[in-house]
Amino acid sequence: MAKVGFVGLGIMGAPMAGHLIDAGHTLYLYDVKPVSAELTGKGGIACASGAEVAKNADIIITMVPDTPHVNAALFGENGIASGLSAGKIVVDMSSIAPVETKEFAAKINALGCDYLDAPVSGGEVGAKAASLTIMVGGPEAAFATVKPLFEKMGKNITLVGGNGDGQTTKVANQIIVALTIQAVGEALLFASKAGADPAKVREALMGGFANSRILEVHGERMVKRTFNPGFRIELHQKDLNLALTGARQLQMALPATALAQQLFSACAANGGAAWDHSALVKALEMLANHTVAPDA
Repeated sequence: MAKVGFVGLGIMGAPMAGHLIDAGHTLYLYDVKPVSAELTGKGGIACASGAEVAKNADIIITMVPDTPHVNAALFGENGIASGLSAGKIVVDMSSIAPVETKEFAAKINALGCDYLDAPVSGGEVGAKAASLTIMVGGPEAAFATVKPLFEKMGKNITLVGGNGDGQTTKVANQIIVALTIQAVGEALLFASKAGADPAKVREALMGGFANSRILEVHGERMVKRTFNPGFRIELHQKDLNLALTGARQLQMALPATALAQQLFSACAANGGAAWDHSALVKALEMLANHTVAPDA
């Protein structure tokens, strides 16, 4: 069994760390908030800093909201880097900028350690069910070492390429997710305003070529009006900012992505930054002067 560090124990990180504890691994835990009694009760060891985690663990995982948080977790005061020794592996499972990821990897490599960027898709549901998709960038040998841990947290695990390629894949994933949420929202809103039952329309569409995980899960949220967050709009906005910034650097256009970002911004302007990203449909509803499920 491995000695694993886990820094960042929020909506995603806590269940992911829990699966590793359940699998019999020794977990050294740190978060800006106190480590939960649930994790320590199962055998997790609470630490006072990222440095303490890194001193005790051979593989250190980070799962925090954004690029600055990863930078602070790794290189801030009492951060992970200050506790590393040669031969350890740092695995960032956050969703952050590919360019900065390569810079972080170079700094960790200079300490004699390997670095994997391994962002995930599947949200809170996938984290709890250990069914996440994990997109990995980094050295093949380090990937082989960490893969048994990935298999306790996810199902579809792919080494895409070198450092930064995992994050690039996650950005691509978030483009597809945002545009599919927009498509599902438009379709159900169109059907509803035309007088059809959106729940029945969704049921019918799920039997054909238009079916998708987003139609299944987020289409149901739109119909039932359940927008408590699994993945917050403000976090998806962050991911689309990465996409649009990258597109400018590559001198290319992402017109549909830009539109989805504007719809998310409309939601945020109406108090919805913390809504689930499926609530993008609310921006479309404002434009249509109609809700998908007016009687819900």
